[in-house]
Amino acid sequence: MPFFNKDEQLETLGDRVLEATWAAFPRLAQNQLALTWLVYDPPVIVNTGGALTAEEFWQHPVRGFAYRGVESIYPASVVKLFYLVAVHEWLQQGMIQPGVELDRATRDMIVDSSNDATSLVVDVLTGTTSGPELPVAPFETWKHQRNLVNRYYQSLGWSELESINVNQKTWCDGAYGRERAFLGELMDNRNRLTTNATARLLHSMVGGVAVSAERSQAMMSLLQRSLDPADLAADPENQVTGFLGAGLPLTARLWSKAGLMSRVRHDAAYIELPDQRPYLLVVFTEGKEHSQNEAILPFISEQIATAIAQL
Repeated sequence: MPFFNKDEQLETLGDRVLEATWAAFPRLAQNQLALTWLVYDPPVIVNTGGALTAEEFWQHPVRGFAYRGVESIYPASVVKLFYLVAVHEWLQQGMIQPGVELDRATRDMIVDSSNDATSLVVDVLTGTTSGPELPVAPFETWKHQRNLVNRYYQSLGWSELESINVNQKTWCDGAYGRERAFLGELMDNRNRLTTNATARLLHSMVGGVAVSAERSQAMMSLLQRSLDPADLAADPENQVTGFLGAGLPLTARLWSKAGLMSRVRHDAAYIELPDQRPYLLVVFTEGKEHSQNEAILPFISEQIATAIAQL
């Protein structure tokens, strides 16, 4: 069963947000946007410090709105959320050992969105390394290992995860050697996510049921973002400017993971506004022109914040 319920009020508000977005950005095609929005009505079941067991938590479907929420889209750095949960799962199960370098890489992967850090994390998770092309048999073994994180997510049995692919590293310039071969000639083995899949994973983290309550809190602490203009000015690579956080009042609290490359601009965020219902928002935009546009995601974020005030 879906983890969120469609709702007439949210459908009306969501459609209004979409109409306003296309009016403001007429060059953004209807198939270049995907969005999932969850609202946490009282009694709020998230950010409770793990007050609910996982079984109880999943018995509480929330209200939500999705537009193209099941479309497979290249996620850029949003995939790092999936590697973050996997690291904590592997540590919890004793499949990998904690260490200073793994901690440093996990932090830098989320806080700074470092691709170099992600490379180490993927190596540790899968027991594979990048390098020159491999002969057929060893390459088959390597590929099987590399799909370990995919197998973990399929084992959760969430319908939202059926179409995802999370077996690739993130690159600055692109893949070489065995990594390039693994992407496939037409890049058909690239990472793929949907806004619904991303929303469900983030929902589990915010709910304190991703791996364990304690580990969910550790993950959330890496996702917390400052909205202070001085902090943002000091870090030009911050994940707020040009993303969902930029559409929020300074009094908001934000936990998020952005994704950006030449063809996409995405963000996945959990947001708390003073005296309003908390909510979760995942927005993916595609297209070369739009990936460079720092106004679209803040605009959508502002529209959603306005809609929240009407609930």
